[in-house]
Amino acid sequence: MNPESMDLTQIANAILAREISSTEITQWSIKRLGSIGKSLNAVFRIYEEKALERARELDLRLARGEVLGPLHGVPLAHKDLIGIKGHEMHAGSAIRGGLIADETAWVMQCMDRDGQVNLGSLHMAELALSPTGFNEHFGHPRNPWNLEHVCGGSSSGSGIAVAARLVFGSIGSDTGGSIRHPSAMCGVTGLKPTQGLVSVSGVFPLSKSLDCVGPIAQTARDCALLLDSISRFDRLDPLSSVRNVTNQLSYSEMLSRAPKNDLKGLKIAIPQEYYREDLDPEIAKALDISLEVLKALGATLHITRVPDMAKINGMMQKVMSSEAAFLHKQALLETPHLIAEQVRLRMEPGLKWSALEYLDAVESRNKIRGEFIDLAFDGCDLIHIPAVISQTPSIEESTRGSVAQVLATVSKLTYATRGINYLGLPAMSVPIGFTKSNMPIAMQLVAKPFEESVIFRVADQYQGQVDWHRRVPSCG
Repeated sequence: MNPESMDLTQIANAILAREISSTEITQWSIKRLGSIGKSLNAVFRIYEEKALERARELDLRLARGEVLGPLHGVPLAHKDLIGIKGHEMHAGSAIRGGLIADETAWVMQCMDRDGQVNLGSLHMAELALSPTGFNEHFGHPRNPWNLEHVCGGSSSGSGIAVAARLVFGSIGSDTGGSIRHPSAMCGVTGLKPTQGLVSVSGVFPLSKSLDCVGPIAQTARDCALLLDSISRFDRLDPLSSVRNVTNQLSYSEMLSRAPKNDLKGLKIAIPQEYYREDLDPEIAKALDISLEVLKALGATLHITRVPDMAKINGMMQKVMSSEAAFLHKQALLETPHLIAEQVRLRMEPGLKWSALEYLDAVESRNKIRGEFIDLAFDGCDLIHIPAVISQTPSIEESTRGSVAQVLATVSKLTYATRGINYLGLPAMSVPIGFTKSNMPIAMQLVAKPFEESVIFRVADQYQGQVDWHRRVPSCG
């Protein structure tokens, strides 16, 4: 058995079948995190002793016929803003150093109940505010496909750890693309759920009304397994949706019951304006090929339009910068030197927006979302757009030059993702190929609110026809 060639679903089944023990696979993952993970700067800390103790306990329980849940014995590791009571959670920053979580995040409690073995805390961009993974304080993480290139952020370590096969899945957060960027740039699958589907209790915030928590893993099926675990209703989170308490099939069950190689009747919208403008030619070609795969499975393709995306992105920036500036107001005013310049400059506009401007952006969301769904979906089941419109830049390209030049590079990377957060829609980054320089390319599948099952179905059917998500970087 070669764990490196296995995904989360396969390793979970192998543990339950006693083909491999949780202790064995946990030791394997810890070793890789400590060697490959450290060399890629993907890891903040490893809970080696505690993880092995947990794995041994789960092996004993399995021997007695006790199975905690579908994640029983599976080694995972998560972004360093997912709180664990009594443990440090510095969110990749200097200003939060020494911050000890006073509660365990809801998503962590859910996965613990389902039997995960939490191996540690993974690298992230400072204060969750960089699509490249930029971190001036703890060093820039490295893309496992090319160490000189960015890995995407802000869930940097999560994308690296899954791509390099250090762990079998990870939970990240996404405020403007922070799950989808590292997934796209590292060649793995990542889902930003519908706003409110997954509780953010105990997760260190960037922008409370935009933040989402979701899975990063090798496959759509793996992401479904993780979402099944973490999308339970949390009565203590005022933003947690009551849809989570309804009786329905799990995402994993829906996938297992879906007919194979059959997307007949499914309508896919392809907005041409905005998302297809200024698109890198290699990415455009890969997107077209992915559409041909979906068409061959029976889906029908429909060209659609989008509303004013500049307005949507502008509203998103008002909300994000205002809420981030409020959260970090003391540091911005008293110790700004402790925040990296490119991070600080993205928050500071929030100090200047008036209450009326902020509230207008917040209160307009439902109306603007409706307009987007009417126009961009135009009666279709989901939309197909790029995850990132430009090729993955090198670390040097994303850090050199004036701050204005750096922020322009950053803005281009969030071009296709940030508006989706303002709209509160579910979106998944799915690998669809590689550039001539052997860097991953991804499509982004976006559905209507709480229709993650549609995304899973399409992504799973697509991944049944290709092997892009199975490719492993040489450093792994």
